[in-house]
Amino acid sequence: MLPGRRLVRVLPLLPLLLCLLSAGCAVRPADTAGQDVRRAVAEWSRTPPERLAGIPVEDWAYEVDSVRRDGVRAHVRAQLRYRLTGYDPAPGGSARELELLQEGGTWRVTADRPAPGTPPQLWDQGPVSVVRGTHTLVLGGSGQSGETLRAIAAEADRAVPAASAAWPRPWAGRVVVLVPGSLERMAELLGGTAGAYRGMGAVTTGRVGAGPAPADRVVVNPEGYAGLGEAGRRIVLTHEVTHVATRAATTATTPLWLSEGFADWAAYRGGPTTPEQGAPALARAVRRGEVPAGLPATEAFAFGGDPQALARAYEGAWLACRLIADKWGEEALVGLYERAGREPLPTALDEALGVDQAGLTKAWQEALRGWLG
Repeated sequence: MLPGRRLVRVLPLLPLLLCLLSAGCAVRPADTAGQDVRRAVAEWSRTPPERLAGIPVEDWAYEVDSVRRDGVRAHVRAQLRYRLTGYDPAPGGSARELELLQEGGTWRVTADRPAPGTPPQLWDQGPVSVVRGTHTLVLGGSGQSGETLRAIAAEADRAVPAASAAWPRPWAGRVVVLVPGSLERMAELLGGTAGAYRGMGAVTTGRVGAGPAPADRVVVNPEGYAGLGEAGRRIVLTHEVTHVATRAATTATTPLWLSEGFADWAAYRGGPTTPEQGAPALARAVRRGEVPAGLPATEAFAFGGDPQALARAYEGAWLACRLIADKWGEEALVGLYERAGREPLPTALDEALGVDQAGLTKAWQEALRGWLG
């Protein structure tokens, strides 16, 4: 009886096993629909959409993360990858959400938008205008005039050699500038709120550290930038372009007072601005006898708080870098920046300047009294 029962249980499996082993027996995989959707996405993404006409993109592709099918509809999560030709050394992109519809047995993409919680791309906000400078690629959002974009490209072209002069180290020597249609659109691109960027001329996005990474994007606040004079626009763009130039040497260990101060030092370098002219908020504090107890801390650079305190942090950082360049030399300042990105600050200070942090702070405080008192 036991052998018979065992045989009854096994025999029904034999046809299936024989079928699986036979080349002539077709078994439809359970994930055929998912595979068809993936193929449809791959085919659809071979060509960038028409709204990107004029933007020099390459390596455009959607890497599918997941597929969820609901009858003749499918929902896809994917990673968009692309490069801006001549500007991005490695692909960048963002998370996307796609919708597909099956018609006549064929899947086609019907919607493409940023994944929830992911900032949009500039072209998600409407038509994009393109202006090429000598060292720059300027992409303007909906509503930006060609005259405005050309003026920004010209200023950015002047900022690139200025940044290179301050940072005599290899870097790409070119930048991508995004000019969204409004402050609110800028905030969307950066995943923040308009209030966080109000009053700012521009910001720079990008990953810190060496290694292949997409080029930074300088994002202009059209309202804040428009309110600046000629000198202010030059300073703002040179500051941001310097962040691009120094990006590979900047890491999580680089003090913010050094990275922000160096960018401002590059922007003011060679110009007529005196410490008192460039640091009015800090000058008022020093004249009140409120000389800072130490170099600006990381939290002092946070936006959304006291604007005067933020101004004093940036001004103090600039004057710290100006002091280093004046007292120890510009090459020593550049060397400090390089070392601070890969070594603890006390070690970097000792090797680059031959001074400890207390000694640098004391020299900085004395300089503030002399410059601003």
